[in-house]
Amino acid sequence: MSLTPDAVRSVRVPTALDLDAAWAVLRRRLTPTPLLPTTVHVPRLGAVPVLLKLETMQPTGSFKVRGALSALSRLPEGERAVTASAGNHGLGTAWAAGVTGADATVVVSRSASPAKVAALQKFPVELVQQGDSYDEAEAHALWLARGHGRRFVSAYNDPDVIAGQASIGFELDAQLAGDAGDGAAAAATSGPSANRAPLTLVTPVGGGGLAAGLALWGRERARRPVRLVGVEASASSPVAAALQAGVIDPVQVDDTLADGLAGNLEPGSVTPWLIGTDTTLAGVTEDEIVAAMRWLFSAHGLVVEGSAAVGLAALLAGKVPAHALEGVIDGNPLVILLTGRNITREKYAHVLGAVRP
Repeated sequence: MSLTPDAVRSVRVPTALDLDAAWAVLRRRLTPTPLLPTTVHVPRLGAVPVLLKLETMQPTGSFKVRGALSALSRLPEGERAVTASAGNHGLGTAWAAGVTGADATVVVSRSASPAKVAALQKFPVELVQQGDSYDEAEAHALWLARGHGRRFVSAYNDPDVIAGQASIGFELDAQLAGDAGDGAAAAATSGPSANRAPLTLVTPVGGGGLAAGLALWGRERARRPVRLVGVEASASSPVAAALQAGVIDPVQVDDTLADGLAGNLEPGSVTPWLIGTDTTLAGVTEDEIVAAMRWLFSAHGLVVEGSAAVGLAALLAGKVPAHALEGVIDGNPLVILLTGRNITREKYAHVLGAVRP
């Protein structure tokens, strides 16, 4: 994420109908990711039952494929998409181009990881290396969009991307109702025996595309009340700052293990206002992220990148507020999204072996 002063765009705010359209596409293309039951010791509460939503099992190892597939599926015939990302969004866009047949260009900087560039080269996309930083690569992608009539697909500030990320909510409705095989039918079912216990859903927040989609789903389409908790890395909290100030301004961004969440928001981004003040936000430290990654490995053998571990980090550290956890010990569902597994072996080995004070 970055601030690109000459690339301020007017972005349409997604509606519930956009969510329905994205879900209709994604439920045919993607296998539901599993829910893993576990128990987490939470300060002041003790042992709490939790369901871990394993977006790590997506074809590209990250939830980002949902938004990318949604956006490319709605691309008009003959129009070309362009994005800037050497990370999970870039991989998601490349995979989606392969399954939809859409024409897509992925712009990465010349300093992008050779391993990530090699991964992108496996897919049927035009790969352009431009600039020496992500900001310069993004500026080139925006120039291609403006000057060559291409559709710029932001990793978060895009109505179709936001709608695609909301498909997690529809999928949860089906899974919690015991019918993951037909999510649309499960979401439409109602009756006196339906379980309407409130759902507490804990999600990472970077640019806010995922949280925005889930907030809109929770308000407009969920079968039960949803208490949404968004978790940022304390080293980078632009969404919380925007909601507090009522305007998007640059914030200080420090180095963080949750690098996929780090950065400022694009000017004019719609995500903070979709997330809204009815979503609870929390922040976690680097040590708390490391503790969550270690817990997932030791308890379940799960490899999770830093950005994906912030939700569990908040729960382990007692930073999910009591009102959001009301009733979970008595059976109200608590779901934590584990959004990706794409971390280098070297970085992950350091996390597992690092000595923390």
